Amino acid sequence: MGGLQSGGGTSAVAASAHAGCERFRLTDPFITRRTRKALATRIGHPDTGAGIPEARWTRAMTFESLVHSELFVSALLTQAVGRLGLARPDAVRRRDCHGDLADTADELARAHREAESSGAATMLTALAVPYLDLESVPDATPVQPDFAIVCPRKEDDRTVGSWLIMGDAKDYERVRSRIDDGRMLKGFLQVALGAESAAAWSGLPTGMRVHRHGALAVPRNAFLQPEVVVELLDDHRIEVRTRADERLKAKAELGTGFPAEAELVPYVARLTADFDPRGCVTCNLFSYCRAELRKADDPRAVLAEIGIDRLRRPAVAGLVTGESTDGPAPRSIVDQVRATVTGLPSWTGRLRIDPCGLPGTVDLVLVKSDASALGVHGVAVRKVGADGPAAWARRVFPDPQSPFTRRAVMRILGAAVRELREAGVGPVHLVVPDRSTADLLATAADSLAGVELSRLRWQHDLDSGRPALTFDGEPATLPEPLHDDERLAVSFLLEEDRARAMSLRTPIVDVRAVLATHVTPGGPAVDAGRLDYLLTWAEATDPLDHREVSDVIAQQPETPGARLSNVTSDAIDKARREEDPEAYKALVGAALDYRVQVLERAQRVLGGVGVSRLREVHRVLEADAQEVWGRRVALQASDLVRFSRMYSHWRNAHVDLLDADRKCFDQLTCLVDTSVARDRAADAGIRELALATVIGLDPVRLDVQSRRLGDGSEVVALHVGDRAVVEQPATTFKIQRGSFKLGQLPIGALRRLDGVEGLLWDPEVVPNLAVGDTLVLADATWFTRFKSGHELAVKRPSPDDRSAPKATCTPDAYAEDPEEHQWCCRPHTVAEAEWADTLAERRSLGELNPEVWPPLVDEERFDVRPPAEVPLLVVPMPIPDELTIDDLD
Repeated sequence: MGGLQSGGGTSAVAASAHAGCERFRLTDPFITRRTRKALATRIGHPDTGAGIPEARWTRAMTFESLVHSELFVSALLTQAVGRLGLARPDAVRRRDCHGDLADTADELARAHREAESSGAATMLTALAVPYLDLESVPDATPVQPDFAIVCPRKEDDRTVGSWLIMGDAKDYERVRSRIDDGRMLKGFLQVALGAESAAAWSGLPTGMRVHRHGALAVPRNAFLQPEVVVELLDDHRIEVRTRADERLKAKAELGTGFPAEAELVPYVARLTADFDPRGCVTCNLFSYCRAELRKADDPRAVLAEIGIDRLRRPAVAGLVTGESTDGPAPRSIVDQVRATVTGLPSWTGRLRIDPCGLPGTVDLVLVKSDASALGVHGVAVRKVGADGPAAWARRVFPDPQSPFTRRAVMRILGAAVRELREAGVGPVHLVVPDRSTADLLATAADSLAGVELSRLRWQHDLDSGRPALTFDGEPATLPEPLHDDERLAVSFLLEEDRARAMSLRTPIVDVRAVLATHVTPGGPAVDAGRLDYLLTWAEATDPLDHREVSDVIAQQPETPGARLSNVTSDAIDKARREEDPEAYKALVGAALDYRVQVLERAQRVLGGVGVSRLREVHRVLEADAQEVWGRRVALQASDLVRFSRMYSHWRNAHVDLLDADRKCFDQLTCLVDTSVARDRAADAGIRELALATVIGLDPVRLDVQSRRLGDGSEVVALHVGDRAVVEQPATTFKIQRGSFKLGQLPIGALRRLDGVEGLLWDPEVVPNLAVGDTLVLADATWFTRFKSGHELAVKRPSPDDRSAPKATCTPDAYAEDPEEHQWCCRPHTVAEAEWADTLAERRSLGELNPEVWPPLVDEERFDVRPPAEVPLLVVPMPIPDELTIDDLD
């Protein structure tokens, strides 16, 4: 590897998710002069899973090139300076430091002079800054920030020096219009390392100060156009300074004599690993650490291997040592450990409430491109009507990154949704194999909705004799309007985006999550995040070796969800780059076939699970919500508005809706799922539920494990042993307009008698009990009660009909009475025309970009076409050996 690897890609250790692990820290390339990938190979456990797909690397390098491009320098620089409340620069410059220390020092000095003399701001790219406290070490590699901004530093309107604002570029995917906060934190930690290193560098010009804030360039949209986010770095700089000191201390303790090749294995073995199969999979030493646990003599090592939390392990240690359990643990963890030990899945006994396979469902699988946040290589769709499932319709897209590909996916989906709605088979559900598929579809819908709303505004501008301009004042290119089927699909997916806040809404059904409520597999819980792994266990009739299953599934070239394996991603990307359409089509077709097969297997397994009596409750609730959505679609009013753009008064009113929705969801779940009800009853923070043990039968006496439910409390038994009372034939059930009414339930008051052990319970309806039975009791006041003494009701939450057309609204209602209907059925064409007029007026007054300072931020971040000169892909340098996907994500 050569040189003291302190900076460059290895500097990410300061921000790494693995930094808490001693083995990770003390195998730092900064210390070992070897990449972890090379080290893993040398000690006999080469890394085969933590690599970066070539398409993903290409995309990251493309984004970095855009950040460095002259096309975006002015926008990025002014965004950062403006957001920090600094003075507007008199000029904007860009300089390249070529990743060289001397060039960086020269360019910093030149930028500092320009800031002081002419008020210019300079964006420096490809910097090199000595790593913290290693400036005097000649072979130490530098920290390499992607960019930095030098601008005038003023006091009382007088220039007294310059600010150095450190930055970094991160190709983070926007999912449903936002970037995950954890990813942003990692990015700013790397910015903080650059800032802390620059602040300690003697090469910084006199009068230049490192700003307390840093800048992170992230993609604004699917075209990778960058925008800048700024954040205060004080806490981040303290953290990276602490991590850097740890690295330096570790290096000093080891001295210059790192173990020889023959001593590498014992050296690494002596280091303590903080193993977590969920987080460690992106570390190059994952295979080594897992193999170490697999061959350990202590049977309790399997608990660490499968990812049981350290504090939970004593409670389930008896399951792997052959002794009794030592303490309470959630049912899901007990089932996971038991399945691991026995090799057979643990079934929860819960009955189905999902709509999978019912008329009105659309099954969909797709293959995501790593080269684009919203890229799709292929899609397969099947609708289920009254006559059963239709044939799968497959489509392979030669240009996965194209906006036309996204529109094609929407048209295919929209056609299926339209046909099912016209058939009147009930609420429509989109069934997908994993959450990533749902996220990609919803994000694409969000993008297309933004383009369509922008088109409506621009069309109004043109109709009014005004030029069509973007938010930043650039000439706009009018896109084609959405086809009716495209708009229907976009609207449906945005409805799901709003519905995510509601626990009872299921426009999109994640089959993996559904199956996971019925079966718990052995092995690491993270592996159960793959539908094919979960299915392997669900279909098992003979004991399985969880390690063998994990290894086989991990080594498969195909995956069940949207994202490709690294091997298949590279093969498909190669076929595209080499313009081999037949190979490309065959590879994508094979990927689709595998996903279709897995989804069909999952539906067959679910078909063998009994159906809950409360399934119809969930279908009724979804039908109520989709009736409101249908009015949005019919009147084209608020059907293209995503959750993040809803009015503030709607958000405030939504709080009550969420409370009612959550309470109903909790009640329905506790009624049908024994495992969930027991875990909640054992939680001291849950006031409505308690566990009880039957200690006598004539009269019924209970040992109630609750400080709140005691003498005088009226309680209802939701579960007797593993039997849900609501599923028993004797229990009556009725769907009412305002509630879901249950009868013939065991409801009664608890009474304490002197000298009698436990609490007496005399329910109106006595269930079949035996001494030793475990009951899940609920406070009867949690539900709606009736005088009969054996009936309760779950209150039916109201549908979200705020800021939506009313049942009485007609296509002409808004035109006839705009004031009365402005908040319900105002069409998008009218709303966007009014907004376009407002923007035009503000632009004429100089209140919009580029005239206004500081620059306004386009919070909508809708995808508009990039300038023609923006490259969609670059030819990147080879993927550095020391980097993993963790460094990009």
